[in-house]
Amino acid sequence: MKERIAKIIQREEMTAAQFAEKIGISPSSLSHILSGRNNASLEVVLKIHKACRYLSLSWLVYGEGDMEASPEKPESENLPDSGRLMFDESANFTPDQSDERENRKEIESKSPFFTPKEVVRQEIKYIERPDKKITEIRIFFDNGTYETFRPEK
Repeated sequence: MKERIAKIIQREEMTAAQFAEKIGISPSSLSHILSGRNNASLEVVLKIHKACRYLSLSWLVYGEGDMEASPEKPESENLPDSGRLMFDESANFTPDQSDERENRKEIESKSPFFTPKEVVRQEIKYIERPDKKITEIRIFFDNGTYETFRPEK
């Protein structure tokens, strides 16, 4: 893919930054694609095709056929069958009419999918501890000395 994009940039006689601006992506994203660090996403491929309508989408996506789409055929005819439905906005999907209610009956399950877990009870005992008492307080001074205070008993 990166080789095809580099070929397009060369044909457009642009720098990578100019081409990135033309297709609407950041120059760093295009740089990552051209260096091989990242692969071009479908979104980027479609942006390239939208900006360069002369490109054959089949060549751009799969590397098959000629770089330029033939002018006598609409672009959707140059695509493999799987690509026509993906990219052709005018394609209408009509589900098979043989899918009637009798084919959609739910099958009752014999055992539940999720078996309930056994409830585990824990008993928590609180042990009271005696109150804490201050036994000593030390105050340190910046000259390295300190004082100790002990409460009277």
